[in-house]
Amino acid sequence: MTEISRDAPMLLFGCGNMGRAMLDGWIAGGVDPASFIVVDPMAQALPVGVAHFTDASQVGRKVSVALAAVKPQIFTQISRQLESVLTEKALVFSVMAGVRIEALESALPGRSIVRLMPNLAAALGKSPLGLFETSGDATLRADIDSLLSPLGTPVWIGDEALMDAVTALAGSGPAFVYRFIDALAKAGEALGLDPAVSATLAKSMVDGAVDLAVAADASPEELARRVTSPGGTTAAGLAIFDAGLQQLVNDTLKAARDRGVELSRPD
Repeated sequence: MTEISRDAPMLLFGCGNMGRAMLDGWIAGGVDPASFIVVDPMAQALPVGVAHFTDASQVGRKVSVALAAVKPQIFTQISRQLESVLTEKALVFSVMAGVRIEALESALPGRSIVRLMPNLAAALGKSPLGLFETSGDATLRADIDSLLSPLGTPVWIGDEALMDAVTALAGSGPAFVYRFIDALAKAGEALGLDPAVSATLAKSMVDGAVDLAVAADASPEELARRVTSPGGTTAAGLAIFDAGLQQLVNDTLKAARDRGVELSRPD
């Protein structure tokens, strides 16, 4: 059973926006802050109890579970730091977009490598968690699901090549949703609404719509149909919205996916 505790802490190698969201999610889910060691020269205001070092050489112990959450472009340069504090059979999660299992195994030989793609909603326990590893070991995967459960919903991916699509949809996706909310608010302003009122309406509307979409048995397409009366206001809006929406979203995810593919190529 893979567990983290004061006596067997998890190492967060990098604690930027994504690493911090995951750290906050675990702690909010009841994990003792003393169960974490952060190695990041830039990390600030970490939760009380979390051990913090600016360099791996300061850690002074080996760890059996780690999260690699540094920028993918610099991993090769600093991977030896991470490798130096891992036990021989350590379990390592990587949230680095585009860094393939093969490259991770080369940098961290002998370790069990799991690619993981969450998003910032991990801090609230509401992130999709795209996962890929090569062993297919059911016991290992069950342990991983349990370890990650405070962060959201694990979804195992059968082909590593599809992790770039997972990154585009589940990892980058929140930014696209936030831009959509912002666009709704600005469109409300253009119709004469007070900016604060329009922003509140946009965020509240999206919050309720998402909760309903998650809870409902019906598909999002069917839910949209239920909101739309023939010849009504929603139908008038959808006549514009649907004209180019799907192609725009297709192109957006493809651009994000393609960047992930680029990041995986050797320099």
